[in-house]
Amino acid sequence: MSGQTRGLVADVGERAAAPGHAAAVRAMFGRIAPTYDVLNHVLSGGLDVVWRQRAVRALAGAGEGPTLDLCAGTMDLTALLARARPSSRLIAVDFSEAMLERGKRKAPRAEVVVADAHSLPFADREMAAVVCGFGVRNLADPMRAVREVRRVLGPGGAFVTLEFFRPQSVPTRALHRAYSSLLLPLVGGVLSGDRGAYAYLAESMAGFLTRGEYEQALADAGFEHISGEDLTFGVASIVRATVPS
Repeated sequence: MSGQTRGLVADVGERAAAPGHAAAVRAMFGRIAPTYDVLNHVLSGGLDVVWRQRAVRALAGAGEGPTLDLCAGTMDLTALLARARPSSRLIAVDFSEAMLERGKRKAPRAEVVVADAHSLPFADREMAAVVCGFGVRNLADPMRAVREVRRVLGPGGAFVTLEFFRPQSVPTRALHRAYSSLLLPLVGGVLSGDRGAYAYLAESMAGFLTRGEYEQALADAGFEHISGEDLTFGVASIVRATVPS
């Protein structure tokens, strides 16, 4: 692994023994922040916009109240939430200040907080809704972050995750493999100048949980009414869960 990507661990099961993973992820996103938005749109053929819209719609039925965009990155989801929940307090959290700086203009009314998803600076039951788009997969301890979300959500609160889970079907695995081994590192590397970062992001898809495993983890953390939906042949998925009321 190159010096720029040293410390990154693609397999989520091996990160507990790799304490440098979190710092390496923060540094990686700091490097690719200037080209992150363009690359998202190019690499997904614009589908990332549709996927985020679907994730926001999955909050339908969640009560009005403080809404958290977790692992907000450059705040594309935050901007959609600002329009969908105009009367709710809105907070964007990410541990990469560089990413948040790139996104502030998209949702001027949102509170922007640089913080770690594993230890959120909010009170118990403070939030009515939490959305996390393409962030859980990169965390050093995803299950600890899930428990933090459970802690800060109030009774009846909704948690929506938009993510690239490890695919299970043969066609989707083939599609993921072609995308991750060829397109993602090649195009991402050329446009960002950081091939290693996009090679890691590709490998992290294969090293993450399946959607079913993630749904079970949510149940273990105390969530209920857990449902999942695959998008675009299973390339991305949305999982919705609620806190018992």
